[in-house]
Amino acid sequence: MSAMAYIAVSFLVVPLVIIIIINLIQRDFAKKICIYLAGASAAIQMASSAVEFFMLSANRLHEYRFTLLWNMEEDAEHFGVTSLSLVVMFCIGFVSFISALIALRTIDKRKIYYVNLLMTLVLGMNGMVIVTDLFSLYVFLEIVGISSFVLIALFRSETGLEGAFKYLVMSALASIFILTGLSLIFMQTGSLLYSKIGSNILIAEDGTKQTLAYVALIFLISGFAVKTGAVPFHSWLPDAHQSADTAVSILLSGIVIKVAGVYSFIVLTDLFKNVPAINTVLAILGILSIITGALLALRQTHFKRIAAYSSVSQMGYILLGLSTGSTLGLVGVVAHIFNHATFKSALFANAAALHEQTGTLDIDEMGGLQSRMPVTGFSNIAAFLSTAGIPPFAGFWSKLLIIMALWNRGFRVFAGIALFSSILTAAYYLRLQKKVFFGKLPDKYADLKEIGGTVRFAEIILTVVIIAAGVCFPLALLYLKGRGIL
Repeated sequence: MSAMAYIAVSFLVVPLVIIIIINLIQRDFAKKICIYLAGASAAIQMASSAVEFFMLSANRLHEYRFTLLWNMEEDAEHFGVTSLSLVVMFCIGFVSFISALIALRTIDKRKIYYVNLLMTLVLGMNGMVIVTDLFSLYVFLEIVGISSFVLIALFRSETGLEGAFKYLVMSALASIFILTGLSLIFMQTGSLLYSKIGSNILIAEDGTKQTLAYVALIFLISGFAVKTGAVPFHSWLPDAHQSADTAVSILLSGIVIKVAGVYSFIVLTDLFKNVPAINTVLAILGILSIITGALLALRQTHFKRIAAYSSVSQMGYILLGLSTGSTLGLVGVVAHIFNHATFKSALFANAAALHEQTGTLDIDEMGGLQSRMPVTGFSNIAAFLSTAGIPPFAGFWSKLLIIMALWNRGFRVFAGIALFSSILTAAYYLRLQKKVFFGKLPDKYADLKEIGGTVRFAEIILTVVIIAAGVCFPLALLYLKGRGIL
């Protein structure tokens, strides 16, 4: 096999190898090294995806196809990596690495279970972005869903079980929607391969078949919207984020909702290009999510619930970018996937720091912590400025591309709403920043100190990435223009 083949196969093999090693070695030793092995696996994935990306670019390939245990034939089942899937897998590795850093501080018990589930989750997400048929996409999506459910309930707290149950119910509903949609599509095409599905199934002489095709799309959009946490399917997301351990919340908000939901939408919009109905529905879901998520975030007093509703709002921007159906919109979407992974991971890392040092995440019980926790305070400022789309932070560029794509496609009302909704984003994060870090320091925090160890290391890494990505983003645009993408 070539170097590209070995790297591509590693995205599925490495998580499995980590699971096997952890469960074969002596248990006490496994507890000591398991999170470090998970971090190493995440670092390997980041390096592998970056190398594969540049090898793909150097060979001027759109896709590299590979298999595991069978010979590849034309139009047969196979895996494939593209520039898009490699960017997503880099994000998966990056968020998993940050989660492992936080877990070293926040998870004392059930470490082996956490790592096993993390590796299973990574395997499921990697599988989703390299498969080339809708049924395999669904299978790996279920692996992601089950892993997420168990991670939320892992520590068996009352709130954790409640959040996990809500996630399970909504996830089961999404599975029913998706399977129904796939069944209707298979009835018409006889295949679920990406290469054999397209907008042509919507152009049928038989009116019944055409109706069934649109019904299938309705079911698929509904199912993927649940996984994305888009309004009105968002009710599970704040409860799951609040009740889970912060290391798990980073995974859920940082990457899971984007791979399980947004990437599925990317596949759907690519298969059914030039279908105005899909673009319109995504635009409406996007606007509803942006406004509703921001308004609900303004009402919260729990740090993690504010960050969770912020994720609902930010997913709206991504759906708006997809609704344009343009290359510029897709570039904005991919950029915002990366940017959201960084600034939302930073916010949850800050939540971990605050909870470890103060014992609470109720912002009404805090105040004046900037003087005691300057690293966390600065990290939070960088994260919220990026979330609000303030230049030169990373979030500004991806939001700008999405708004430009909307404007160019004639969705100028949506572009205006998306632009001015950033004011709402700034409002709820300014409120959070003021209540937590400014004002009078409560007497009970007089001896409070900045957190150290891996949590502070994670905060520093994420802050540097947020600032560096914003400053260097024009170079990425020049690279894309040089490749003829823009």
